[in-house]
Amino acid sequence: MQPTHEELKEQLAALSKESSKLKQQEQAVQRRNEYLTALHETSLGLIDKLDKKELLETILERAASLIGTAHGYIYLLEPGDTLMQMKYGMGFFAGQLGRHVARGQGMGGLVWERGQPVLVDDYRTWEHRLLDKSLDGLHSIVGIPMQSEQKFMGVIGLAHVQMEGRFTTEDVAMLERFAALALIALEKARLYTELRRELAGHRRTSMSLKESEKRHARLLESSPDPIVVYSIEGEATYVNPAFEQTLGWSRAEILGGKIDFVPQENWPETRDAIRQMLSGKKIQLFETRRLTKDGRVLDVQLSSTLFEGHDGKPAGNIVILRDITARKRAERELQRYHEKLEKRVKARTEALEKSNQRLEQEILEKQRAEEAQRHSRAQLAAQSKHLEEVNTALKVLLKQRESDKSELAENVLHNVRELVMPYLDRIKKQRLKTDQTTLVQILETNLNNIVSPFISKLSSKNFRLTPMEIKVANLIRAGKTSREIADLLFLSKNTVLFHRANIRRKLGLKNAKVNLSTHLLSFDE
Repeated sequence: MQPTHEELKEQLAALSKESSKLKQQEQAVQRRNEYLTALHETSLGLIDKLDKKELLETILERAASLIGTAHGYIYLLEPGDTLMQMKYGMGFFAGQLGRHVARGQGMGGLVWERGQPVLVDDYRTWEHRLLDKSLDGLHSIVGIPMQSEQKFMGVIGLAHVQMEGRFTTEDVAMLERFAALALIALEKARLYTELRRELAGHRRTSMSLKESEKRHARLLESSPDPIVVYSIEGEATYVNPAFEQTLGWSRAEILGGKIDFVPQENWPETRDAIRQMLSGKKIQLFETRRLTKDGRVLDVQLSSTLFEGHDGKPAGNIVILRDITARKRAERELQRYHEKLEKRVKARTEALEKSNQRLEQEILEKQRAEEAQRHSRAQLAAQSKHLEEVNTALKVLLKQRESDKSELAENVLHNVRELVMPYLDRIKKQRLKTDQTTLVQILETNLNNIVSPFISKLSSKNFRLTPMEIKVANLIRAGKTSREIADLLFLSKNTVLFHRANIRRKLGLKNAKVNLSTHLLSFDE
């Protein structure tokens, strides 16, 4: 049975409707393919781009081109900020760069507040629009949040300025995919920036370490004291030029092995020092001895400390040696001369005591003779003559005694100045510790006390100086200050000043502009 004309018309209309529907589906598929192709090309284009600005501008331009508009924008929220700023804009929004919006304010702020896309068909009549006349040219506008599960990062959006321009739900879905790409771009840029910062930090740290190593190497190489670095196993890993020069071994001979330069008798104290160092104590100015390659024994002052490796554990120790052989030799020589001087002074003192005893005996005999003269006037003349002869002999003897005392004093003073003081001065010029400096000062004071009885020229002058004033005068003549004299004689400074005033008065120098030390030295001429 043939279909009627009406039935054919209905079938034709159905086919036409189906064809139109297929065309719409085909167009939708084609447009979807275009979206996917654009997304794919955009993703590929982002691979070789590292600059955040370039990445986001590329995404914005691709999205706008695909949807068919020339107007787009991107707001970014920096960590810790309370306002979001428009960082990128094209078309209409190129003149809006730098605009700030708060949460819930305008299109960007509302997307930020809701955390989901917002689509507005007519911005001019929209109740949430910004009250800015420069935005009256906008018509349809859409905003998509750029956010992850952890945080909100910004808003990407597009707009039409023509009345006929509209955004579809497909446009919104496509723009959401571009927003996801923007998130990836931002994360990529952040990671790249952090990587660059970290690499720059590593480079700076590496350069600082290298520079520090160079400085330490220069310090070690230029040190005048021998330096050796040991591993924790006790093997030498470094020696400086001063070590080679002082001890005689070259680096090639000792690096990588143990250095056998500790004398057998010094091993007990050396082992004890090593135990202290391994327990964490620093070895400071430890005096011991070490052997040179040619067998000489050096007196050394040793300092040592541990250093740590990258794991924080002890990796070895560094030892600094200082050759004090010359100083020790000078100290021993000074001690020998001091002992020799003490013996000579003791012998001279005993001789003087014996001479004094003889004089006392002679004086006693003279007194007895005078007593006998009182008992016998008859023998007075003969006794007187005899006494004159005895007195003459005594005067000669006393003169000889004074001459002997003067000679002894000169010899003692000469020996002290020529045989002792030069070595004492050499020790004072050495780098001494506080206790050593104190001992040297005590030694100098004792020497002055020893020789003070023999400084007779000043006391021989008829100035009626007391024994203490003579001591003070001798120290003034030696160039000592009032403070130094007070320390040497265990007096107060005011007491020394009192003695100085008495000395000037007795010497006739009161109110005279004469240097007391210079005047006292003139008595030696």
